[in-house]
Amino acid sequence: MYQKHPGAYMADWSDASGHRHRKQFSTAKAAREHEHRETALTHALRASRELKLAGDGDASKRKMVTESATIASTDPAQGKLGVMIPGMGAVATTFVAGVEAIRKGLAKPIGSLTQMGTVRLGKRTDGRSPKIKEFVPLAGLNDLVFTGWDIFEDNMYEAASNAGVLDQRTLDQLKPFLSKITPRPAVFDHNYVKKIDGPNVKKGRTKMDLADQLRDDIRQFKKSSGASRLITMWCGSTESYIEPTEAHQSVKTFEKALRENDEMIAPSMIYAYASLKEGVPFANGAPNLTVDIPAMLELSRENDAPICGKDFKTGQTLMKTVLAPAFKARLLGLNGWYSTNILGNRDGEVLDDPGSFKTKEESKLGVLEHILQPSLYPDLYGKMFHKVRINYYPPRGDNKEGWDNIDIFGWLGYPMQIKVDFLCRDSILAAPIVLDLVLLMDLAHRCSELKGIGIQEWLSFYFKSPMTAPGLYPEHDLFIQLMKLKNTLRHLRGEELITHLGLEYYD
Repeated sequence: MYQKHPGAYMADWSDASGHRHRKQFSTAKAAREHEHRETALTHALRASRELKLAGDGDASKRKMVTESATIASTDPAQGKLGVMIPGMGAVATTFVAGVEAIRKGLAKPIGSLTQMGTVRLGKRTDGRSPKIKEFVPLAGLNDLVFTGWDIFEDNMYEAASNAGVLDQRTLDQLKPFLSKITPRPAVFDHNYVKKIDGPNVKKGRTKMDLADQLRDDIRQFKKSSGASRLITMWCGSTESYIEPTEAHQSVKTFEKALRENDEMIAPSMIYAYASLKEGVPFANGAPNLTVDIPAMLELSRENDAPICGKDFKTGQTLMKTVLAPAFKARLLGLNGWYSTNILGNRDGEVLDDPGSFKTKEESKLGVLEHILQPSLYPDLYGKMFHKVRINYYPPRGDNKEGWDNIDIFGWLGYPMQIKVDFLCRDSILAAPIVLDLVLLMDLAHRCSELKGIGIQEWLSFYFKSPMTAPGLYPEHDLFIQLMKLKNTLRHLRGEELITHLGLEYYD
């Protein structure tokens, strides 16, 4: 910004292609803020380009987007979209039954951003806020076809009845459809999920044999269903906690570990490997390590198969990503946050094992640290105490209850408390997340700018522990995550990114 002459102040900036721009304002403040806004937009576009270039790998394939208004090349959503679900329990059956209920006109897609959400385009005064499903080319609900794997032999109607999430009257209306979806034998290792066991399990000499069997399942389902595209959505149990080893560092070492039956290759990783080798995007709805390793990122980029995760953000953590940003925004201190849950479904039973709980605990504990940034605000959050407990309580079933005691402090250090008692329905909150991820991951797979970058961080909105590029801390603030998601959609369609600066209304 510089002063041209009295009463004339020039905003001076370069766009993402290096072209210089100037605009005159009557005040220094207006010029400075306009310059800052345009510079921020330039940085956002350049960052998007860098991710694209990093994903392309081969320099001969690299193409620079020359204008911010360029629409990313996206193939149309033609044909059927096959949804493959490892773990046909409460979440999976609630999702599939819900989709069919909506298709039959028995219910509305409450909680689904892709079906009910809108995206503002341009200025507030423009009055352009189309539904997301009308703004970007998403698959229609009538195009979805389903299959899955599970250690139990119940079809989806039986599994949904056992889960007890949806009322029996609703399920009976959907019985002809749900009864036809039977589980394929699952890849299972009791060492990773100790509290449950079942008979419907694949046998193989090595873990590579099991991966090959899954790849055969994928090919067979695509052929028999007539699907033109596929998505794998992990809705299985939380596995015992593990950390990355040498086996996870590259596709080469991972495949060697599969052939050698390395104990550090978890079942979820075998599903992910099989999917990515077949060029199928993979979303991880549990806190397992699964695709959060270099080998899977390498495979994802190599085969243009997007990945995202991890751990669906449903109940208690959803509340944390709403409340914690409010404390930070108002610079209220936090002494401690104690969280406990009671849950009676299969997820609660699995988490009764210390190894599986450790995996879930790691996912839930990182939220406050990244939102509140105690290193930047030591007086407010430097000594906060954060504790999470999950207790298996069979009578509660899928109706989870989360209690939070929050000790905050304000002006002059005076203490205050907030109590939250969230009586939620875990699978009811998770089902629309599954639907959105299926449709948005399919969009990413059809988009030239997204399919080759691997991790889809713009989908962090849906996860407790979002995946990011190596070395980049995750963004947990729910509202920043939503802004990132919608700005990504705007960018793909050549629309101006929304910064909410709003000074253009007062120029």
